Amino acid sequence: MNFYIKAFLIFSRIGLFTIGGGYAMVPLIEAEVVDKRKWISKEDFLDLMALAQTVPGIFAVNIAIFIGYKLRKLRGALAMALGTILPSFLIILAIALFFQQFKSYPAVESIFKGIRPAVVALIAAPTFKMAKTARINRYNIWIPVVSAGLIWLLDFSPVYVIILSGLGGFIYGRWQAQHNNQQKGEMEQ
Repeated sequence: MNFYIKAFLIFSRIGLFTIGGGYAMVPLIEAEVVDKRKWISKEDFLDLMALAQTVPGIFAVNIAIFIGYKLRKLRGALAMALGTILPSFLIILAIALFFQQFKSYPAVESIFKGIRPAVVALIAAPTFKMAKTARINRYNIWIPVVSAGLIWLLDFSPVYVIILSGLGGFIYGRWQAQHNNQQKGEMEQ
């Protein structure tokens, strides 16, 4: 099967059966492109996720575009983005046409109440998986905790958290390189 059709169908299936948005799609996308098909490595997937979070737009579409572009440039990006968007578009269109007629039914209300906890779990699972891949440990756990606290409790913009984290990582990396060079110089003497 043609790669572009296969990519479109994979991302259409993910888009069709994922309720809860982009973050709920993460484990399914990772399972398909990293674990099952081995199109990209886990490290590349994590990097593409970080990049997708930093640019404006819908996260699920951004990650699909970045993965598609990495694999097959513009055509790959288009195939995966369309695959991600089309099912959601059609579902939202159907809901918009018929939801007013069904929203007051107890069964529909119960379904939506039941879906909410599952969506939270779908979002939480990739968060813990990403923490493992990002090598979060007892020494640096404070970084995501403080970042989440700033965003959640103090309504701090995620953009500033990303900028400050990047700046902090850069400064720490420079300090660590300088410290290693000093130790190396002392050992040579």
